[in-house]
Amino acid sequence: MDCDDCLEKLYQFLDQELGPTERKEIARHLEGCDDCGDTVVFQEQFLKVIRDCGTSDVAPAELRKRVAERLRGGGPPTTA
Repeated sequence: MDCDDCLEKLYQFLDQELGPTERKEIARHLEGCDDCGDTVVFQEQFLKVIRDCGTSDVAPAELRKRVAERLRGGGPPTTA
């Protein structure tokens, strides 16, 4: 496996979407290639930040309830 092959499958590797044979080939390549290894470290950190950002914004329960009621035609919003 060369660097182009490794980088082409990098996200599948990080998301654990590859079979065991391909995972082993990429892991073997990463052990011997500092450039691809650096790329993997960066991409892992990048994906972690994206995942962390995507799960922190949750509307409060009361707001979700009011929106759901409004969508079902439950009347105008209250000011309380």
